[in-house]
Amino acid sequence: MSSSSASQVLPEKQNQQVERILKARNDEYGGVMVEMTNEPMEAGVFLCLLRASLSHWRQQGKNGVWIKMPIELANLVEPAVKEGFYYHHAEPKYIMLVHWLPSIANTLPASASHRVGIGAFVVNEKNEVLVVQEKNGKFRGTDVWKLPTGVVDEGEDICDAVVREVKEETGIDSKFLEILAFRQSHKSFFDKSDLFFVCMMKPLSFDIKPQEAEIEAAQWMPYEEYAAQPFVQKHELLRYVADVCRAKKDGVYSGFSAVPTETSFSKKKSYLYLNSKDVDF
Repeated sequence: MSSSSASQVLPEKQNQQVERILKARNDEYGGVMVEMTNEPMEAGVFLCLLRASLSHWRQQGKNGVWIKMPIELANLVEPAVKEGFYYHHAEPKYIMLVHWLPSIANTLPASASHRVGIGAFVVNEKNEVLVVQEKNGKFRGTDVWKLPTGVVDEGEDICDAVVREVKEETGIDSKFLEILAFRQSHKSFFDKSDLFFVCMMKPLSFDIKPQEAEIEAAQWMPYEEYAAQPFVQKHELLRYVADVCRAKKDGVYSGFSAVPTETSFSKKKSYLYLNSKDVDF
C-alpha cells in the first residue's frame, strides 16, 4: 500500500498487528476531524484506510467523523458516501463530509444557515441621504433610489463591512455609528435565511464616485425626497427603515453601538452591539 501524508501508523495493543488509519485530530465534542492533503490517492487505498479508521473510532466510542476533502480529491467522495458519509457543506477549495457513528440521535450541527447583509444610512449636515441606483438585480431600470447595500464577507465585522460597501459603491469614506435595526427573512439566498442590518453612518468625504460595474448613479438626496418615493411608501419594510432613520436623525432614537470585546475561551476579538446610551460602562 502506497504511503500518503493523509495516513499514519498507530500502534494498537502490544503484540497485535499494527494497522494504518487516517490521520485525525480529536474535536471538542467527542468526534474526530480528518483533514486530507491534496496529495493524490487511489480510491481503493482510501477505502481500505477509511474502513479501518471507522472501526478504530467506533471502538474508541467516537461520535461525529468529519472529513475535509480538497477539491483535488473529488474521486474519494464516492467511496466515502458509500461508507455512510454525507455532504455537510462545500467551499471553493474543499468539501466537508460527515458521518455520525453512535446509534443514538444525530446531534451534529447543521451547516451555516444565514447570510448577513448590510444597508448604509449615510446622512450629511444638509439632511441629505446617500442613495444609489443599481445596474443589476431586481432594481435595475426601475429608477428607484436606494441605500447602499451589500453582503458581509467571511471573517468581516458588520461595522467594517458597511464602511467597505459604502466606499466601493459610491467612493464616499464613512464612519460606522450604530446599527439602527435588523431584519431576519427565510428562503432567501440559496434557500438560506438572511439577516440584514441597517447601519447609521457618518460621511467623512462628500465627492461621489460611483462604482462603474454595479452602480448606475449615486447622489446626495434630501431625506424627505428619498422617503417619499412611491416604492419606499408601498414597501412596508422600507417604510419602517425610513421612519427609524428619521427618528435617529431627529435625535429621538438610539441604536446599537459597536463595543470591542474578546471571548474568554478563544481570545478572538469581536464586537458586541448594544445601546451604549443607556448603559454605564
